[in-house]
Amino acid sequence: MSFAIRAALKRQSTRLQTRSISSSLPRSAVLKRGPTFATASSVLPPRIHASSSKAAPPLTRSMFIQTETTPNDDSLKFLPGIDVMGSGTAEFLDTRSALSSPLAIRLMGVEGVKAVFYGPDFVTVSKDSENPWAVIKPEIYSLLMEHFSSGQKLFRSEEDKENAGPQDTKILDTDSETVAMIKELLETRVRPAIMEDGGDIEYRGFDEAGDALVRVKLKGSCRGCDSSAVTLKSGIERMLMHYIPEVKGVEQVLDQEEEIAMNEFKKLEKRLAKPSMENYMSI
Repeated sequence: MSFAIRAALKRQSTRLQTRSISSSLPRSAVLKRGPTFATASSVLPPRIHASSSKAAPPLTRSMFIQTETTPNDDSLKFLPGIDVMGSGTAEFLDTRSALSSPLAIRLMGVEGVKAVFYGPDFVTVSKDSENPWAVIKPEIYSLLMEHFSSGQKLFRSEEDKENAGPQDTKILDTDSETVAMIKELLETRVRPAIMEDGGDIEYRGFDEAGDALVRVKLKGSCRGCDSSAVTLKSGIERMLMHYIPEVKGVEQVLDQEEEIAMNEFKKLEKRLAKPSMENYMSI
């Protein structure tokens, strides 16, 4: 009997020891055996928002360049929607004169382009008659878009910009009252109207003691335009003679190339008119 009691007490003591050991172990040690997985929050680094780690990519500004036709079929007026010169104008007739402007030198490099003109808020490009606009326009669009959207300077220096701009209508202390009035009318009345067609006018002088003619030069799209003579006589000359009685007329100053082209055009007109007169006389 005492042997049975001692065996029972021994079994109970063993169970108590086992329970004591189990309770002293961590809870994870008594769980089901197998691989353990940690949570993402304890292994992976905390998530960093993109706004705090790096700056947002720069916004790209889109541009829409409009074009306007001019009285000259070989000249187009491009409007980028922002200031070009801001004030004043500049004209480039060859690559040498265009060296002062990165945009002008690139436009002059397009095959068929023979002149570039900057206005306050537009660029007029003139081409030869052999190259169609359908071929030239896409490249001009691309160059204008690239230049104005990147914020590049129009001229290499401020000095180049000042030298390129017109100084012809600046009233000087040595100017007479008549010359000052001519310059003021050209600047305030004539120039804005001509710029609407993508061109400009340059004052070349007034022979006050001689023939009393105002000499001007047309630029931009007005250069070599068939309707320039009409503009000169019916518009500019009539207005100057109306406001300034001392003015007796307006004469256009031409470059050597323009003079040759004008003479050839007059010869062609005479050849075309001669047969019709002979036919009229024969009737």
